[in-house]
Amino acid sequence: MAEGFSLFDKEAIQQREDSTLAPYACRSDGSRGRRHPEPDSRFRTDFQRDRDRIVHSTAFRRLEYKTQVFVNHEGDHYRTRLTHTLEVAQVSRSIARALGLNEDLVEAISLSHDLGHPPFGHAGEDALDELMADHGGFNHNAHTLRVVDVLEKRYSEFDGLNLSWEIRESIIKHGDHFADTLGEEFEPGLQPLLEAQLADLADSLAYGSHDIDDGLRAGFISFEDLRETSLWEEAEAEVLGQLGAGLDAKTLAARTVSCLIDLQIHDLVETTISRLRDHGISSVEEVRAHPGLLAGFSDEMAARKKALKEFLYSRVYRHYRTVKMQEKAKRFVREIFSEYARDPRQLPPDYSSQVEEQGLHQVISDYLAGMTDRFCQDEYRRLFHPYERI
Repeated sequence: MAEGFSLFDKEAIQQREDSTLAPYACRSDGSRGRRHPEPDSRFRTDFQRDRDRIVHSTAFRRLEYKTQVFVNHEGDHYRTRLTHTLEVAQVSRSIARALGLNEDLVEAISLSHDLGHPPFGHAGEDALDELMADHGGFNHNAHTLRVVDVLEKRYSEFDGLNLSWEIRESIIKHGDHFADTLGEEFEPGLQPLLEAQLADLADSLAYGSHDIDDGLRAGFISFEDLRETSLWEEAEAEVLGQLGAGLDAKTLAARTVSCLIDLQIHDLVETTISRLRDHGISSVEEVRAHPGLLAGFSDEMAARKKALKEFLYSRVYRHYRTVKMQEKAKRFVREIFSEYARDPRQLPPDYSSQVEEQGLHQVISDYLAGMTDRFCQDEYRRLFHPYERI
């Protein structure tokens, strides 16, 4: 090795964290560890290893063909669950850097947050929840934890990915983290880490902004429609003021969506820093013990985001074509589930062999939730179309 250079190993990374991260950030050497003890890595922290395990998992690859809003076959340029996840990771890592948080941790949380989503987005989740109503229901946070703890098969020593406690807690506390089903293991009376709070907000920021882009592409909404919302109106005015009025529609849409994200990020960073300062937060323990979430938007921005979300529900998520896609998706899930329940012998051997231990309905739910949109559609044809090859 050249003179003056040294290996940047795990210990050096942890030392850099100590010197550069904010006092309220979660350091990798402060992790509560894994369910199954493992030897340390020489060059990666625990959170870096978690991120890498998530990216290399089967569940992560399947996100490429799972619906965000538009079913995969509707077009090549619409967001999928995978591209959404990558956008959340990019946004959250940028914000984490500005706030002095642990970028590796927030990236791992972001990359894992949708691993348990079934095919066809929230329509698929709603259908599975109805079908599992007498068997504990279905919640994609809980199923994501099941994926990383049980269903991924990559190691001979244990099931799952054996992620750090901090990632697992952040998964189960994603969104409504005070659910009645939250076990004592994840301390339901305490707030999530600031990195987890940030990943939640980056999730809503990313999908709200990019669903506008997809809605425009699909022709569900127009620029004129969007100007009814103050947040879009401000972002578009800023873009036109910088670049002039001669932009083509695609460029205007792309630049305005980007500006929309920037406006929200700036508000989020400034509001969160102000809250941390006002409450004198100087440790992870104080973040967790605080009576409310510390990461967030200003009241004004929250109200404008709510108005934009209501606009998207009215014009995109409840558009008649979206509803048709959602209802068709629910029929796929319901009918496949019922057929497996009628005759479990049709399940693949890897799943049918688990019925005695896990219960039939749980096994069917696991199998269906792991399907991509296109696999689910193909399986429907295999089960119900008389001339489809098996």
